[in-house]
Amino acid sequence: MSSTLYRRQLLKLLGMSVLGTSFSSCVTSPARAKTVNWGYIGKVGPEHWGELSPDFALCQIGRKQTPIDLQIADVKDVHSSSQDLLVTNYQPTALHLINNGKTVQVNYQPGSYLKYAHQKFELLQFHFHHFSEHRVDGKLYDMELHLVHRSKSGDLAVMGIFLQAGAFNPTLQIIWDATPQNQGTDKRIEDINIDASQFLPAQHRFFTYSGSLTTPPCSENVLWCVMATPIEASPAQIAKFSQMFPQNARPVQPLNDRLVIEAI
Repeated sequence: MSSTLYRRQLLKLLGMSVLGTSFSSCVTSPARAKTVNWGYIGKVGPEHWGELSPDFALCQIGRKQTPIDLQIADVKDVHSSSQDLLVTNYQPTALHLINNGKTVQVNYQPGSYLKYAHQKFELLQFHFHHFSEHRVDGKLYDMELHLVHRSKSGDLAVMGIFLQAGAFNPTLQIIWDATPQNQGTDKRIEDINIDASQFLPAQHRFFTYSGSLTTPPCSENVLWCVMATPIEASPAQIAKFSQMFPQNARPVQPLNDRLVIEAI
């Protein structure tokens, strides 16, 4: 089977449009979100996002929203080789940090990417949520890391990685030590490199489905790959982030008629 035909069949199974036709709005819309005051609590919290701007309507009426509770009993296992389906090539990059008031974000230089069903997505940035946004059989993790990728045609793919309390995480500490404390602060440190591959869990099993951005404007048809195995961070490292961002996670959304595939 050709790679193009395979990709089309897989995305059809997920209920997604063929890559290259439906994700472009996800790339430009988040810029508009910056002009509208939104947050995680009170009158600007997730339950009100859809009321804050017409651009945010999908946050309220969308049927393919993220995050979701990944119920193992409902997952359809149709792919037995996760390493063939999802391939990553992450290179070290100079540390470029932003405290945008919603999270800590690390911007990535060009040259690192993932391939999903032979489709290449460039790594743009990664950021963190506390607590986790996705759940697994109702289980909530301490944090969740999102690695955001974009293809040449503007398609988006996001990899989610759970963090749980455990061993000290040296890569995470590099970021924490350099994180600006003031909101809206941008810091670039050319002599410090960060390597996103250090966050990848040893086991490659993951869940994949068609979802959305987890922040306004909640654009849909984002390809999601959520790693099943969490990585660890020390309780002190988790506490440091939670002190800055006590709650920056959107509640889980209805699955509706979507299919979740497990790749093992």
